[in-house]
Amino acid sequence: MTGAPPPFFPKAVRPSVSVTAALTLLVCVPLGRYAAPHPPERTVAAPWAPPGGRHPLGTDVLGRDVLSRVLAGGTQLLTVSLLAALAAVVCGAGLGLAAGWSGDRTARTVRALCDLLLAVPALVLALVLATALPGATAVVVAAVLAGAPLTARVVATQCAQLRDSGHVHAAVERGERTPAVLLHEVLPALRRLVAADAGLRLVTALQIAAALAVLGLGPQPPDPDWALMLSENLPGAALNPWALLAPAIPLAGCAWVFAAAARTAARVPGEAA
Repeated sequence: MTGAPPPFFPKAVRPSVSVTAALTLLVCVPLGRYAAPHPPERTVAAPWAPPGGRHPLGTDVLGRDVLSRVLAGGTQLLTVSLLAALAAVVCGAGLGLAAGWSGDRTARTVRALCDLLLAVPALVLALVLATALPGATAVVVAAVLAGAPLTARVVATQCAQLRDSGHVHAAVERGERTPAVLLHEVLPALRRLVAADAGLRLVTALQIAAALAVLGLGPQPPDPDWALMLSENLPGAALNPWALLAPAIPLAGCAWVFAAAARTAARVPGEAA
């Protein structure tokens, strides 16, 4: 990725709206548990009761309040996904800087490593890792192995171009060491690119975490978790559809908002939305 992200990103979202929405989610989702009207693990009514009265979204498979579980269900998912995305970006950016700055031999080695890792689908990799590692750890490792190669490719290409730029040459001529040049001259020029890529890595980590949870390899009952709620309540979709819709909406909404924020981060200042 050397320019704007692919066209499937929402184009009508204003930069301030998308970034503000992403930051709001990151702040508010962990606080949701404290706004829950009932303890999310407590049975409060009959299973799959329809919305009404003290339960605006009805109840789930075990008679727990759906609204309370939705409010409490995003904390672990977002926390693990954020850690996974951060780790993927840091590892990928490090590899990319090494490949873009050091020359052809290092670049070929990094490219071969990236190609090897990208040959395995991310979900297959996550499933294999989940058989030996705890769910959260498997998400982080899978996100790094699947996402860092993509970040490395992007950063390596841009770093190789910046290596020949005037301000980088000037820093080298002043006698600055390579780490200082990369930190003070190269990375600031890549900040939009890295920020946009971080948004994509976060979306990927969300997808991996949700897939493992749906398959029963992530959080375990009675923990509230949006993805786990989908697998738990699928048999009762006809009795209380909100037991499925309620967690699906914020899960999809988070991915959509983070994708929009990634597009915003990559946009050149002054570019039309």
